[in-house]
Amino acid sequence: MTDFNAMQEALIGCDQATLEKLVNAAVADNVPAIDILNKGLIAGMDIVGEKMENGDMFIPEVLMAAQVMGACLEILKPMLGDEAEAQSANVIIGTVKGDLHDIGKNLVAMMMESAGMTVHNLGVDIPPEEFVAQIKATNAKIVCISALLTTTMPMMKETVDAIVESGVRDQVKILVGGAPVTQAFADEIGADGFAPDAGSASKMAKTLAA
Repeated sequence: MTDFNAMQEALIGCDQATLEKLVNAAVADNVPAIDILNKGLIAGMDIVGEKMENGDMFIPEVLMAAQVMGACLEILKPMLGDEAEAQSANVIIGTVKGDLHDIGKNLVAMMMESAGMTVHNLGVDIPPEEFVAQIKATNAKIVCISALLTTTMPMMKETVDAIVESGVRDQVKILVGGAPVTQAFADEIGADGFAPDAGSASKMAKTLAA
């Protein structure tokens, strides 16, 4: 009997050696790779996200847990194939034009990947038209827009406006985040949601993609 709780505990504890041993044992027992992914790894990262939201885990620990999961995901990848891809939502994430900050954005991207989503990380200094082009190219369901400077927050509105004007607004949910961003600002520019940290951003994206 596969102990998915033990996998989750090893992941939360950033114990890569134990987690790899548990994953390999489950594979040897012919447990479906998609079950190991969903019930062991993704379920564990969901708990990591909750602990981050509650202040029980901090960024260095979350990054370490994500790296441990990534290492174990490499074991499963050859067996997952199209099954995992079919259940994942396409997400685009980027920092707006004029803003070069990416630590928070990259953590959000990592958490979303750990939650089973397919993330297209565009990087920093991304103009509105590039967000639009990538929505069309990837058939994304979710667009995450980041800004750390108050001076670049207006570019968030320009990006949302460009998505509306391009005719693809109905196919995507827009999440915004960054130190100066608030729920009130998200409402003001027409975004679908605001997340104050990576854990809640990942949880919100999963809910919106469902």
